[in-house]
Amino acid sequence: MDMTVEQVRVAMQKTLDAGRSPRSRNRMGQFATPTALANDVIHCGLKLLGLDVPVRFLDPAFGTGSFYSALLAAKPAVASVAGFEIDSHYGLPAIELWRASRLELKLGDFTKADPPPTEQAFNFIVCNPPYVRHHHISAEDKERLQRLILQATGIQVRGLAGLYCYFMLLAHRWMALGAVAGWLVPSEFMDVRYGQAVKDYLLNSVTLIRLHRFESNDVQFADALVSSAVVWFKNVLPKANSAVEFTYGGSLSEPSVRAQFTSARLRSEPKWTRLLAGEESGASPICSPGTMRLGDLFSIKRGLATGDNKFFILDNQQIAELGISRRFLRPILPSPRHVPDSVVVGDESGDPVLHRRLYLIDCPLPMDDLEGVDPALARYLQKGIDSVAKGYLCASRSPWYSQEKRPPAPFLCTYMGRVDGNGRKTFRFILNQSNATAANVYLLMYPKAVLNAALDAQPELGKTMLQMLNAIPCADMTGEGRVYGGGLHKLEPLELANVPAAEIAEILPQTMQRRASQMIL
Repeated sequence: MDMTVEQVRVAMQKTLDAGRSPRSRNRMGQFATPTALANDVIHCGLKLLGLDVPVRFLDPAFGTGSFYSALLAAKPAVASVAGFEIDSHYGLPAIELWRASRLELKLGDFTKADPPPTEQAFNFIVCNPPYVRHHHISAEDKERLQRLILQATGIQVRGLAGLYCYFMLLAHRWMALGAVAGWLVPSEFMDVRYGQAVKDYLLNSVTLIRLHRFESNDVQFADALVSSAVVWFKNVLPKANSAVEFTYGGSLSEPSVRAQFTSARLRSEPKWTRLLAGEESGASPICSPGTMRLGDLFSIKRGLATGDNKFFILDNQQIAELGISRRFLRPILPSPRHVPDSVVVGDESGDPVLHRRLYLIDCPLPMDDLEGVDPALARYLQKGIDSVAKGYLCASRSPWYSQEKRPPAPFLCTYMGRVDGNGRKTFRFILNQSNATAANVYLLMYPKAVLNAALDAQPELGKTMLQMLNAIPCADMTGEGRVYGGGLHKLEPLELANVPAAEIAEILPQTMQRRASQMIL
């Protein structure tokens, strides 16, 4: 049986993917668009463009051409087609596959290419840009990309933005007036601070038409646990308070839910996923001004990032085998799965009473001094000079094996989690009565002055506070955070700080309630 071109392309894609390690493809953000999704995206885009309009098509991250294949299958009038592919591993076979077509595929970095003259600009741009996290983008590239986008759009992009944000904004220079663009991107931009640049662009530089968000457990890419969205906009300046269609769940062509929101509403909402979501998202209403929040009671920080947990965190057996003294070791909590109870008590030395006891190497002494104080530790650290010391975090520290200052926190919250089938809590709060610090799988909660005074006056208040924290509705927690593919929820410190805490504040003595209320007015 003769294979269609799309069948040949899919088979070729599988072979090429197998020729790259998952780690390599993850680092480069290479996640191929499934055929059914590509067809859905193209059909939606052509309706927005107009079925009779001659198509001048561009895909800035072409891969093997899933969108181009879908475009040919839709059979519109195609005037020109162009694409960019940075990786010749995929680009060269794609050039060969589409040699008989009118495609002009360039091997190179789209972000370094010069846009065409205005008369040759494209009227239909569809792209699944590389999902490269910010720490895989060099400082030089970030500076270059931020400068180009500032020149093209007047928008400043934060340093934590992923490469897909830069792709979307840089493509503005390639769009003809009235052009339609569809971007298949991670939905996280809707909620995180670095996504504000993208939202500013969508609300002020172009006319945002539609935003579709897939359910978090409906992972579009089998090899990437990322919750996806499709963003459609037209290259014309927006009208005052124009309406935008939001759809959720199901497919792009047959969503589960539809609604419209004005641009004014979008500007006032920091987390767009809360505007339209199914029950699984747990989206919660925005707190009214003056509502007590956790951030009014706690200073919240992410747990420390060691730079290499396997190297810097040791158990008792490793410490004994290495002959290291305890002088530069401090207790650190294990991951939440090894903390079975909601209260961690300390022994006579303050170490947590847990089956899995771990200790963090934290030494401020330079190596020359350390060799005279703890030669065994110095010998161990020497093993990391050519590896661990050159890592992203350690390379910026002096000495490279020193650690962030994160004193033990009385309260902890797990950093991420899932809602199980029984609807149990996504996040756990823990009362820490030990001297252990915690790594960045936890959020550390330090009581502010008002709460600290109450805890000092009434030590038993700590467990009552813990019960209240763990009684916070799941929707209040997940509504402030963000969700990834497979239903994985995550909270950053500022997001946890924004969780409503009015009921918790009520357990404080009345005089302290008044003081806490005055702090937020």
